[in-house]
Amino acid sequence: MFLRCNRRRKDGKEHRYWSIVENRRCAGGQVVQRPVLYLGEINDSQRESWCRTIEAFDPQRDRTLPLALFPADRPMPEYATGFGVQVDLDRMELHRPRQWGACWLTCQLYEQLGLDRFWAKHLPDSRQGTCWRDILQTLVCYRLMDPGSEWRLHRLWFEQSAMGDLLGRDYGLVEKNALYRTLDKVLRHKRALFSHLQERWKDLFGAKFDVLLYDLTSTYFESPPPEDPKDKRRFGYSRDKRNDCVQVVIALIVTPEGFPLAYEVLPGNTADNTTLKGFLKKIQGQYGKAERIWVMDRGIPTEAVLEQMRTSDPPVFYLVGTPKGRLHKLESQLLELDWQAVRPGVEVKLLPHQQELYVLARSHDRVNKERAMRRRQLKALWKRLAKLHRMRLNASQLLLKLGEARGRHRMAWRLLDFQLPTGMQRSKRATFSFRLNRDKFRTARRREGRYLLRTNLCGHDPAQLWQFYIRLTEIEAAFKNLKDDLNLRPIYHQLQDRIEAHIFVAFIAYCLHVTLRARLRALAGGLTPRAVLDKFAQIQMLDVHFPTTDGRTLILSRYTQPQTDQRILLDRLGLTLPKQPPPRLTETGKLLR
Repeated sequence: MFLRCNRRRKDGKEHRYWSIVENRRCAGGQVVQRPVLYLGEINDSQRESWCRTIEAFDPQRDRTLPLALFPADRPMPEYATGFGVQVDLDRMELHRPRQWGACWLTCQLYEQLGLDRFWAKHLPDSRQGTCWRDILQTLVCYRLMDPGSEWRLHRLWFEQSAMGDLLGRDYGLVEKNALYRTLDKVLRHKRALFSHLQERWKDLFGAKFDVLLYDLTSTYFESPPPEDPKDKRRFGYSRDKRNDCVQVVIALIVTPEGFPLAYEVLPGNTADNTTLKGFLKKIQGQYGKAERIWVMDRGIPTEAVLEQMRTSDPPVFYLVGTPKGRLHKLESQLLELDWQAVRPGVEVKLLPHQQELYVLARSHDRVNKERAMRRRQLKALWKRLAKLHRMRLNASQLLLKLGEARGRHRMAWRLLDFQLPTGMQRSKRATFSFRLNRDKFRTARRREGRYLLRTNLCGHDPAQLWQFYIRLTEIEAAFKNLKDDLNLRPIYHQLQDRIEAHIFVAFIAYCLHVTLRARLRALAGGLTPRAVLDKFAQIQMLDVHFPTTDGRTLILSRYTQPQTDQRILLDRLGLTLPKQPPPRLTETGKLLR
């Protein structure tokens, strides 16, 4: 990088405009100069035309002073005595490049959700002046942009970001113990935050809460099992395929548009069908009784809970997927009914049964997808079995390899009949045979792409019920973002409250993610929040140091000018970049960072 001066004569006077540029080597050996930072006009003409007055903070006098900048190679005019400063442009230096754009965008999302006002009310500063709300904002923004441990935030990330510049804080904001003490303070305000978020979703996006999607997931720990019997870290069914690790279960409620409403952390050995009853009470206790529709996957509600939902006053409506065993029981009755087209590519059969309505839905796109999956698995399994049939294996070796094949191709394995070796000696070659079970194959083919739904919404449009159910993909996407994009797993905390606070911070970060996604949804369906954050992360901030002739240093903290794609995003999102930060002037002999 170097300093480039553009001269222009205007009205008979010479003007000098300074920019920081860098050389970019392109294909064919071509070198292109890219503007990094525009500094504006620094000229040596008359006062009105070449004197640029700026506001600079002088820590020696602790007040704002108007200063006029002059190049060191020209004498300072007499009228500038007392407020003129001569800078040595040849000794200009660039310091502390740091990521600014994504930090600024994340702070904008934080303010749009009103989280700055919410936490200013609930997290007052300590008597020693520790600003808990700014520490929490840093933790949330860090979790959204570049998630990692609190130790990494303290040791590395904060200095590489512009969070300190945006919040007006120094490195003391991320003192290690303060980060952990902040986690100890936030969890008690979880319920109040849920109510605040509901109002913000309603104000910003007109969100409605008459349909709620409910599901559970788990997240594991890289730590030994706890000795405390009250600790929520327990072994259980792991959605992450980590049955060797202790875990906790997370139950989440979102709207069909993906706006999170509430969540709860449960012990890792909690069964899915024991959670719904408690959540119904919590939602009714916090938001009151209303005619809500709960949409869930099979395995969550029990018959007792569904009966309670039907008989409550007012009734609680539900739409739930059913196990395939119930489809087998009702299949004979459903076969007698005709398909009804509810939308292009989707057909349903309606079966009223014992104060409920069963909806058998068939999606042609899903049929094609599941058949392609089944064909791919069956082809791979058949090829593997044929290979095993030609190998010389004893009974133990053969059974082990068959078990491996079954684990890889479970869907296709159920469609085959096997004749396995029995009572053979270890030293002799074992043989087996297999064939396709055509009855199972026809049954599987008949059920592909079909969902049996169960509801007490007997008067609703079947197309709307189908639409409600397929929106369960929103909660699956929420879990994927929490675990992968926001790095929720694994969890390394050891204390119960900090474990839940870690999940709470990830939940707040996910709320920022959802806010940005809702903004982008109206602009382009394929534009993701992560892509936009990566684009804005390219906007850097630099400290430009100009030594003065009196031994001080003028420091200009400047973010780089947005490029074309970034300017387009700013325009479409309705955002305006703030003014560049005011310059600083060091004391003589004092080093500022």
